[in-house]
Amino acid sequence: MQTSTLGAVMDGLMRRYSERVPDVQKVINAMIDGDVIASAGEIENDHIAFRTMGVPNLGLASFEKIFLHYGYEKRDEYNFIEKKLTAFWYSPPEPHFPRIFASELRVNELSDEAQRIILRYTDTVASDPVDSLDLDDAEAVDRFLHQPLWTTPTLADYQALLKESEYAAWVIYNRYYLNHFTISVHNLKAGYNTIDEFVAFLENQGLRLNSAGGTIKISPDGDLRQASTVAQMLDAEFAGGDLFRIAGSYVEFAERRILPQFRDVPTDQITREHRREGFETGNADKIFESTFTTQTGR
Repeated sequence: MQTSTLGAVMDGLMRRYSERVPDVQKVINAMIDGDVIASAGEIENDHIAFRTMGVPNLGLASFEKIFLHYGYEKRDEYNFIEKKLTAFWYSPPEPHFPRIFASELRVNELSDEAQRIILRYTDTVASDPVDSLDLDDAEAVDRFLHQPLWTTPTLADYQALLKESEYAAWVIYNRYYLNHFTISVHNLKAGYNTIDEFVAFLENQGLRLNSAGGTIKISPDGDLRQASTVAQMLDAEFAGGDLFRIAGSYVEFAERRILPQFRDVPTDQITREHRREGFETGNADKIFESTFTTQTGR
């Protein structure tokens, strides 16, 4: 029961995300046209990511209840000092489901003005909304993950937050929208199954990639290699009818290398547990910047 509900929730997330982020279809079409895959169903989704506000009744303490209910298990914690973020990753109940990477802005570390702006919106959430959600109703959960939790911000408030925390500005407008999904590059066919080969393929297709910290972000052990597109810009309507172009979501690509102790295992026997697990603070820190003006404004 739980896995069929989870499958329906994931389908809803991916459907709306694909509609909102044209690069998703652009990447998939390029892979099909280039004979990298025969259909989108061949893509392994390495992980999906969400952003939250660390305020009463919301944040990770609320958000994670949804996926813990479906059998996800909470794993390592990550601390992003400069960006004032805390994150965890969650391992799926079955290997065909994506990992989840969820982060939270430590709102209490922002300036008094930024805190005032954020709380003006989030204080309207008087109780944890997940507690009144029927987590066995996939449609209700899908709706919840795409509905506003507070009123649409004013452009002035959005721009004030943007100056101090681009993450805060992203969440105040986009809420729980799926931040990105991730193509597992290592499971593609030879010639495309390393991040270097796949990035070259993407660049040949004219896709704009996040250059923060280098196009390819590499963990200190060398076994987790990631890249991402620059977030799509959206025409956003703010309270009072103001229009402004803002960063939406993006697509990520990950290569998880086979761990040293398993490098003698025949290729056709390699499964998820033979590869580098988890995430890396240094890599993720730069991937976050896919929605930042330093990237979208290039």
